[in-house]
Amino acid sequence: MKIDKVVLLIAAAAVLFFVGRKLYFNPDIIQGDKAPNFTASTLANEAISLADLKGNYVLLDFWGSWCGPCRKESPELVKLYQKFHGQSFQDAENFEILSVGIEKDKNRWLDAIERDGLDWQYHVSDLKEFENEIAQLYGVRAIPSKFLINPDGLVIGVNQSLAQVDAILSDKLKATREMSALEAE
Repeated sequence: MKIDKVVLLIAAAAVLFFVGRKLYFNPDIIQGDKAPNFTASTLANEAISLADLKGNYVLLDFWGSWCGPCRKESPELVKLYQKFHGQSFQDAENFEILSVGIEKDKNRWLDAIERDGLDWQYHVSDLKEFENEIAQLYGVRAIPSKFLINPDGLVIGVNQSLAQVDAILSDKLKATREMSALEAE
């Protein structure tokens, strides 16, 4: 009987640990929230704010050069950018990626951007790792973390797979093409 109680206590502690861990690592911003605005300097030392990208679909990508899962998804992220950047959506001007480097080593970060072919223009980092002001604003405590933001500045996806982001953007393009076809009739 005592063993059953011990096993039950261990099982309950394990469940609490894993649920607590999952809750802790979930970002503070959730789907449906207004994306908090911020301003940061790009690699070209130009100021960029999230508000500057209003009117576009934006994938806010928190990643690190030292993060294996982040680097592993880089080729798919590049494909996503190439597929949707420059496309006309009915409700958006374009698709942009704004990458936030959770970094402390600028050279390693720059090398990873080049090696992985992350050729979009919006890369920012204050080289403070998880003390990064933008990461703190969004409650990011684990990477990779992603937020898909609609043209009105609302978060429409949090930590979705890149396939899910592709599906959402593809649906938006499909709707745009269908509307254009109807207008042409």
